[in-house]
Formats: sequence, structure tokens, C-alpha cells
Amino acid sequence: MTRSLDGLILAPVADQAPGQVGTRTRFAYHERDGVVWAEYTGGDVVRGHLVGTRGGDRLDFRYVQLRTDGTTSSGHCVSTVVELPDGRVRLEESWSWESQAGSGTSVVEQVTEPDG
Repeated sequence: MTRSLDGLILAPVADQAPGQVGTRTRFAYHERDGVVWAEYTGGDVVRGHLVGTRGGDRLDFRYVQLRTDGTTSSGHCVSTVVELPDGRVRLEESWSWESQAGSGTSVVEQVTEPDG
């Protein structure tokens, strides 16, 4: 798959632990010349940013976020870009915190409805 992520809005399909991204979080992706970045907000996240690279269907990026409780956190994520049968994009993610203990997997999918 070579479809660009530029301009896509993605959201988690399930909630993570409190203080992390959840189904109310929205990621606004940008992509240009192998570079990917996004801003995200919603749920327990006041503001988040990610930046990294794309090689084929693989994303490799770092993220940092400010939570509603005033704490910050950062980590690393590797994602695989998948095209769903309906044409939307899914990212299958493996992440690990760098600022605290913990790691896991998650899935975010393209949101098509206007209000997210």
C-alpha cells in the first residue's frame, strides 16, 4: 500500500489505560517525502505530537503528550499501514513508553464521519 496519510484523521478502536489515548482521541496526520507527523487531542490527552518516518507500509515515530492531569509522557511507536476492505486506513501499532514503564499494541483507523 502506498496511499498517503496526509490529511487523514484516525482514532483508536479501543480505549487504553487512563491517561493515555482512547476512542475520543483524534490524530490529524500529515505526510511528505517519507516524513510523517501528527497532532492529536481528546480524552485524557490535552495535546500530543508525533514525528517520524515512513518506509513503505512501516511507520517509525516518537510521540510526546500532555495529559489533562498536567503530566507529560513520551515514547516510541512502530506501525504497519493496512488498507481496509472499505478503503479506509488502519495503523497496527506496537508502542513503548520511554518516559515511564509500559508497552503494548493498539489499532487506530481512519475516521470518515465529519464530527469524528
